[in-house]
Amino acid sequence: MCNKNKHQLYSYFMSEENPEMREMAARICRDYLHGVWKHVTAENIILKRISGGLSNWLYNVQLPDETVPIRGEPRQVLLRLYGQIHGERALEGLITESVIFTLLSERRLGPKLHGIFPGGRIEEYIPARPLLTKELADPTLSCMIAEKMAQIHCMQVPISKEPTWLWDTMAKWLDTTRDILENIEDIDVRHLKNVNMIRIIDLDHEIKWFRSLATRHKYPVVFCHNDMQEGNILLRQNTRKPELVLIDFEYCSYNYRAFDIANHFVEWQYDYTAAEYPFFHERTGSGPTKEQKLNFVRSYLKTIGKEGPTEEERIMMEIKIFFLASHLFWGLWSIVNAKLSEIPFGYWDYAVSRLKNYQYLKEKITVCGSPTIDNIDIAKKETVVD
Repeated sequence: MCNKNKHQLYSYFMSEENPEMREMAARICRDYLHGVWKHVTAENIILKRISGGLSNWLYNVQLPDETVPIRGEPRQVLLRLYGQIHGERALEGLITESVIFTLLSERRLGPKLHGIFPGGRIEEYIPARPLLTKELADPTLSCMIAEKMAQIHCMQVPISKEPTWLWDTMAKWLDTTRDILENIEDIDVRHLKNVNMIRIIDLDHEIKWFRSLATRHKYPVVFCHNDMQEGNILLRQNTRKPELVLIDFEYCSYNYRAFDIANHFVEWQYDYTAAEYPFFHERTGSGPTKEQKLNFVRSYLKTIGKEGPTEEERIMMEIKIFFLASHLFWGLWSIVNAKLSEIPFGYWDYAVSRLKNYQYLKEKITVCGSPTIDNIDIAKKETVVD
């Protein structure tokens, strides 16, 4: 049987139309939820598949229209079924992510956890929408995001407290990147210009150079989200005042606090809602101004109880260094996904964009700088750094 037919069969098995899937969803809800959920059946639940792939399958499960909750149970939930898990490292990552999700749920920093079972979990279904890129600059929302980030940074999570995640992840991605760039005959000819731009960079050297720079000082290490872009920040609907909920904790780990802040600021420049290739817009010049950064930093410091000009100046200096890390990190991520991901996205274009910005910022903080990725004069390019 060809892969296409296998995929079609698998998709049907996981679809809401499949009686076996409906029966499984109903059984899980009966077993792990309370109140009227104890009486739902495959025939009367409302089941809608939200998304599905190799990693997770997501479903919105609702009580029958005529059913009335009796003990405060939710009318609808999000059912998450884990996909294929390959290897001990993947299983370890899944366990860690489940622990983190549970802790964030208890602290009301993420969706409520209703149940966890072998093969998945039941989460709060949040009537919400992700923020728009331009909304990250809204002063009120920016302060709220800073507060959420600060609350996460104050958490004590039972995992390794060393900031090894950043270095280990980049080292893993670098190995994959080497293989991809050494086998360019496997790459679509349309992307070769971008590939050749990237090949002139000694990425191994850049990682070592930045690690030397970052570890020269004892920058504060905290528990970080590591991916606070607009798509992972939900704005609840139908509430009297704005309320934000964070999602997607795949990259959570102990890391340098300035990475989380700098990475968030970089995301002000990237809009991932473009309808046509490369499916993102780089919003040059849209990074936060110094005043906007201070607005965020002051809200962050107020939340952790460390207000004052000295702390403000300290964080602002840290952020300038870790803008580099954000660009280098996601540049590597994009090269890896250009080969491995089936999601339609201009990964090679995105990698070039991030690595150009990395080189430009590096030149700003070094005497001689490094060779540019191509002949474009990026020294005049506006960025998030003052």
